[in-house]
Amino acid sequence: MKLEEQIQKDIMAAMKAHDQVRTNAVRSIKSAILLAKTAEGGKDSLEDADVVKIIMKLAKQRRESAEQYTAAGRPELAENELAEAAVLEEYLPKQLSEAEVEEKLKEIIASVGASSSADMGKVMGVATKQLAGLADGRTISTIVRKLLA
Repeated sequence: MKLEEQIQKDIMAAMKAHDQVRTNAVRSIKSAILLAKTAEGGKDSLEDADVVKIIMKLAKQRRESAEQYTAAGRPELAENELAEAAVLEEYLPKQLSEAEVEEKLKEIIASVGASSSADMGKVMGVATKQLAGLADGRTISTIVRKLLA
């Protein structure tokens, strides 16, 4: 079953269970998918990889909002954002640990033949493609910088 179809079923299940947090989170995924389809000229469906990118973006937005709410002294709103982020993350593939990302990046650096920070662009291009959905860009960038230093 495609991820998009699973999301539609989960919206119905969350509504029947009267789970407001889950309903809001899954509806936001559906809304973002519809926006992406419209932006791409009215596609019928998106690939699962595209849907995962959308969900990663939404989860990141929720975590950033939670940080801002916490900084502004609104812990109840931050808690709600973090709960929605947790629901969104259920749809994402398991993220690699930093050690696993570092191992993969060492392999990529060796295959590209990078030796200095001047080669960071080459490494990042390959790394972001290979680790898409498995690690976020900031983590990849930080580790690549450390390995090439």
